[in-house]
Amino acid sequence: MLALERERITFFGGKGGVGKTTCSVAYAVALAQRGYQTLLVSTDPAHSLGDLLELKTAAEPVHVTAHLWVQEIDPEKVSQQYIEEVKQNMKGLAAPGVLREAERQMDFALASPGADEAALFDAMVSVILAAESDYDRIVFDTAPTGHTLRLLTLPELMGVWVEGMLSRRKKTQELHRMFQHVSRGSEEPKDRVYELLERRKNRYTSARKRLLNPKITSFYFVLNPERLSILESEKAMKLLKKYGVPVSGILVNRVIPDDADGTFLAGRRAIENGYLQEIEKRFAKLSRTVIPLYPDEIRGLNGVERVAKVLEADGFGTLQEMGRKNLGTGPGF
Repeated sequence: MLALERERITFFGGKGGVGKTTCSVAYAVALAQRGYQTLLVSTDPAHSLGDLLELKTAAEPVHVTAHLWVQEIDPEKVSQQYIEEVKQNMKGLAAPGVLREAERQMDFALASPGADEAALFDAMVSVILAAESDYDRIVFDTAPTGHTLRLLTLPELMGVWVEGMLSRRKKTQELHRMFQHVSRGSEEPKDRVYELLERRKNRYTSARKRLLNPKITSFYFVLNPERLSILESEKAMKLLKKYGVPVSGILVNRVIPDDADGTFLAGRRAIENGYLQEIEKRFAKLSRTVIPLYPDEIRGLNGVERVAKVLEADGFGTLQEMGRKNLGTGPGF
């Protein structure tokens, strides 16, 4: 448990296009500058992490700068790898004819709804469990809200599914044991299927404990001062709360700075101020960090460092004492 208490896992989510990647990279950069060994992981199929940093990312961690590594998980590739792993596990467990039909069905399953999320969740579990001994902090840049919600609610759903499979397998094992004693009385062979399911169940249980522990995991929503962004974030927070995923705060991105001039910007600022007041009201119990709209494009490490300084100045997230900035006990909506 001492190792777990040192581990920090942070997710950034929100509506598509609100600036999740910029915020997650800036946060990871700020952590690295503090001396934390930080792994930044992207699960977004858009692969915008490498584009933002102007470097080539990979499925394995790539060293970017002092104390900072980045990793980009490709959902399509991990889905294929996931199916291949299942196929390998099945070899020797079924007759050749049954195995061929099972492999055919698994190929169909690869294109079924939810296949990407299941494979991606499995990859995330692997990252979390493997990286905890090598990194002080793990930061996830997630896909748009809908995809992320399905991903983060999977621990409970898949845990129930595996429990059901184990229960059915146990009954099959008991029948097999009875048959063995009646027919030959020989020693019962090991049930490899049960062992595989049990191992997967333990992995999911371990990941679930981490994801639902507010001392270890935090989830931040990035939103813009716009109506759809606010509404989508509020709905998503309610769903995460239902599944017990801790929401720690919000980042209000691309807020027009006070010194921006011009009639057009004055009109936009008047609309924006109304939404900022709405954000303050709807998310009253959550910590809020405001990131200004910059006059130029944010690109590369130098560009991201400007946002990192804003987070640093605000004491955002795990940059503060005990790694948290917690202004309340939970979401307020």
